[in-house]
Amino acid sequence: MQLLPKRALALARKELVSYLNAPAFYGVAVFFLLFCSLWLFFFQRYFALNTANLRPYFAIFPLVFILVIPALTMKSWAEERKTGSVELLLTMPFSEWDLVLGKFLSVFALLAMMLVLTIPMPLSLLSLGHFDGGVIVCEYVGALLLGASAIALGLLLSSLSKNQAGSFLGSAVALLFVMLVNQLAFAFNLPQWLATAVNYISLSFHFESFSRGLIDTRDIAFFVLSTALFLFINTRVILFRKWS
Repeated sequence: MQLLPKRALALARKELVSYLNAPAFYGVAVFFLLFCSLWLFFFQRYFALNTANLRPYFAIFPLVFILVIPALTMKSWAEERKTGSVELLLTMPFSEWDLVLGKFLSVFALLAMMLVLTIPMPLSLLSLGHFDGGVIVCEYVGALLLGASAIALGLLLSSLSKNQAGSFLGSAVALLFVMLVNQLAFAFNLPQWLATAVNYISLSFHFESFSRGLIDTRDIAFFVLSTALFLFINTRVILFRKWS
């Protein structure tokens, strides 16, 4: 199997055009940009911090992704299932991986667009201090990897849901858990072995090194493997629906 099959790319382009022609994406993008900006300047009082880094800005990404990612993925499979178009899609000459990768790539492209729209933020602040460009690049890389894993999980939940509302709620709850589960180690003073296990399954825990400007191969491996795992399970769900 090719890494990016042509059929998956063709489906991704079709899905992407569909997203960009709908107002929902633009609403999500505006919410994402406004929320992150308000968090940095209003809640964190960034200028009073007197620091030349954007860690407070990127630190909110795991939290805001809990709402943004489900909003992007909720219609991917759930809407197809509700309208009955999923049956037509399954009869077309696409493999399960073509379908799943096509959906994933389209939503990932949307997230990448949203992150690109945040670039004017650090650019506008560069003149105020000696920012480390390498750290900012690491933070963006971490945000993309974090988003990829969250998108794969959101798509999986969408394939298991009967409607968009159920998909959004299920994905939001699942992401809330995997993003914030590492806080249990602090809140309940868990034993070291249990805290390590809890931290390992937390997406936000693996994002922390990127927010500090560190690229840890263990965190990269976690995001890549978790994304692949969620996508694989998604293909099994689609295969089951095809033959059921």
